[in-house]
Amino acid sequence: MQRVESAGQTTARRTVEAGHGAFADRYIFGVPARFMAPRLLFLGAVAFLALFGLTMIYSSSSITALSSADAHYNAAFYLQRQLLFGAVGIVLAFVIARFDYHLWVRKLLVVEWLVTLILLLLVLTPFAGSDAYGATRWIQVGPVNLQPSEFAKITLILVAANLISEYYEGTTYDSRELITFLVFGIVVPALLILRQPDKGTFTVVAVTLIIMLYFGGAPGKLCIGLLVLGIATLALVSYAQPYSRARIEIMMNPWSDPYDKGYQLVQGLYAFGSGGVFGVGIGMSKQKYSYLPMAYNDFIFAVVGEELGLVGTLGMVAAFVVLLWAGLKIARYAPDLAGQLAAVGCTFIIVAQMLLNVSGVLCMFPLSGKPIPFVSYGGSSIMSSLMLAGVVMSVSLQSKLPQTEYDDRRSEWSVTSAPRQESFVGEPTPRSARRTSVPLAGTATSAEPTRGRFTVLGGGREPGAERAGGSSTSPEQLRREREMRARANGARVTSDRRGRTRIDLGPSASDRLRTRNQGPEVRGYDGPTRDRRRDRRGR
Repeated sequence: MQRVESAGQTTARRTVEAGHGAFADRYIFGVPARFMAPRLLFLGAVAFLALFGLTMIYSSSSITALSSADAHYNAAFYLQRQLLFGAVGIVLAFVIARFDYHLWVRKLLVVEWLVTLILLLLVLTPFAGSDAYGATRWIQVGPVNLQPSEFAKITLILVAANLISEYYEGTTYDSRELITFLVFGIVVPALLILRQPDKGTFTVVAVTLIIMLYFGGAPGKLCIGLLVLGIATLALVSYAQPYSRARIEIMMNPWSDPYDKGYQLVQGLYAFGSGGVFGVGIGMSKQKYSYLPMAYNDFIFAVVGEELGLVGTLGMVAAFVVLLWAGLKIARYAPDLAGQLAAVGCTFIIVAQMLLNVSGVLCMFPLSGKPIPFVSYGGSSIMSSLMLAGVVMSVSLQSKLPQTEYDDRRSEWSVTSAPRQESFVGEPTPRSARRTSVPLAGTATSAEPTRGRFTVLGGGREPGAERAGGSSTSPEQLRREREMRARANGARVTSDRRGRTRIDLGPSASDRLRTRNQGPEVRGYDGPTRDRRRDRRGR
């Protein structure tokens, strides 16, 4: 038997089937699963990577901290600092996620861009910039070194999300205005990052912006052309600088100088070889005993490979894959194009930076000095990574079910608490003083107690029945009024000497019963059957 659906059920079924897949009709913590499931997976991946990073930072840095006066010979020195920076990053991420992402993408975008530009310019000044390892990327603020390029990534993604969404979805910018904002909003900060030089950040930002451009609606050929042009430009700039050219050459053959330029890469490869499939165990690394430089920062992936083996490295990469999947799902259900681009950009730049670090440690790409987000040691890195996650969560929290026509109708309803001016409920009456009301036949029920009704009393006088002028009505006058009102409504009314009025329904109850000849005629029969029924009715 086929079930018949109503129009509303058919519309709901088609919406579920066409719009949102398997999660459309399920709820998690009162939120549709297509919103909550990616959100929980994203938060779970971030929490797992952050806790995993704290464990590996302590394991890889404890020996170095014990033998360092700068670390006060405290084995947990780097762990404590990472916890402090992580706490600050969590607060910043919570603030970002708490507010609507349109506040960061549109309203405060100029302020964010100005602060980022000032910080990038301060890096180039001799009194604020701090040089280390052949690059000037840090600002010394007391005992803390801040890397402005880490925070510039967030600003560039938000600026790109604004410009691309306004161009492809809105009508605010024309081509000339778009080029102007593109030059000042993106190109100028990106060139300041490249000037430090920080080619690692420049690379991940450039790749992320091209991906955002593709998701925004740009043709694929244009995006591929920009990608090829960017790689060629970066290669030329790298070969023009001796420091970068040496990194490219040593990447191709680290064994050409295993005790100087290729020392770090060779020791990292030793760590992977020692770890095997399952590793030597957490805390049991040998390369962290001053063999592998920067074991808790740039080369923490090598320590993961040594202590946890191939299984541990693949597990870490799998966590980033889950984060990527969840971020793209959040972007898919974003309320508008700006939210989609912000979520895509923040998610891709985290994964791209991880791939850049891993490929450098494995001699597949020149070393960039970029840490692994959430895992490597670094105050600016953990704070910026958590802030990127906060932007994605802001987009997710603003994703809601679309407004339907039924929601619009319900929004027009209003509930008032003002007392009603009219009431059909009288004062409470004791049972002994209640009157029995009998409606007249053929009369319509009204809200007024004396209209269309009459009261049957034990006597001919109605207690308390007074005219508006205050004089009482005699029983004879009241009886006549009732009779006239009843006859006007078509009823047969009789009265006795005591003034009691009754409705006459007929001389006898048996006369009101339907006889056999008055029964309904059964249609649909013909021939002899109809004739027999007619005979019976005739008899």
